[in-house]
Amino acid sequence: MSDLPNLSAEALPAIDKEKLANSDARAPRILLLYGSLRKKSFSRLVTEEAQRLLDHMGAETRIFNPSGLPLPDDAEADHPKVVELRELATWSDGMVWCSPERHGSMTGIMKAQIDWIPLSIGAVRPTQGKTLAVMQVCGGSQSFNVVNQLRVLGRWMRMITIPNQSSVAKAFLEFDDSGRMKPSSYYNRVVDVMEELMKFTLLVQGRESYLVDRYSERVETAQQLSERVNQKSI
Repeated sequence: MSDLPNLSAEALPAIDKEKLANSDARAPRILLLYGSLRKKSFSRLVTEEAQRLLDHMGAETRIFNPSGLPLPDDAEADHPKVVELRELATWSDGMVWCSPERHGSMTGIMKAQIDWIPLSIGAVRPTQGKTLAVMQVCGGSQSFNVVNQLRVLGRWMRMITIPNQSSVAKAFLEFDDSGRMKPSSYYNRVVDVMEELMKFTLLVQGRESYLVDRYSERVETAQQLSERVNQKSI
């Protein structure tokens, strides 16, 4: 609690695993991605607040630093930053994506990270069946362009994108000099989103394979499936 001064003690988020079916699950593993390399990156600051909240709620978290990540297809898959990102994606049970809005869209930095995570790596699908929370920061008035786009990408990556989301308007006004988010309705929404992500992740954890099991793939041979999901000509 000492690291979360803006939380109300009376309404402190606490995950009651007994109310969730998977009460014996290990700590959910959450990967957090942000979309700006600015020295004072508000998407990174919101992501760090999200990490503190998730840690408080019992998650195991990692934030990926996109600095040094090459453009998609401008390097081989054995590039150290690509390897790091893909290993974290495979490690995770769920993700948080947070991007600034630039020219009415997510940043290229955000999209590059997602583009480097393939739908399949051999027989492993690093995102399928995992949970996702989407957030954005705005330099001006509140917008939902980025979170809407991130939802499309989450669906394309076959992720379970939670209903709640966060969009922080005039983000430059929402942080103090130490980089911590001030008490506000925007901060409360970030808390809501992380709490919901934890609940959904605990519900899904350990059941991903069953939830995404599909008839169309069960009737394919292993060779046919491999040829379809690892096409080289796309």
